[in-house]
Amino acid sequence: ADAPPAFGMCKACHSVEAGKNGVGPSLAGVYGRKAGTLAGFKFSDPHAKSGLTWDEPTLTKYLADPKGVIPGNKMVFAGLKNPADVAAVIAYLKSL
Repeated sequence: ADAPPAFGMCKACHSVEAGKNGVGPSLAGVYGRKAGTLAGFKFSDPHAKSGLTWDEPTLTKYLADPKGVIPGNKMVFAGLKNPADVAAVIAYLKSL
């Protein structure tokens, strides 16, 4: 699947190639993964200890308000304000 326009903000820091981390972890296979568990990436403690799994309900909340869902996380992103953008990004992440 092609990345939706809203994913442009994500790819500034995230790769979609497995094993290729940027400022943020690779998003390849992120859907369904436990937060903060990708091998080879140093996550913040709040992320690693969040206990979250990247499923649709969690991603819907997180992509709209990252700091509200995981306070203290290192991601410098305020969130996607348009629910259609959130849905498009989640659909794309599912395809990776």
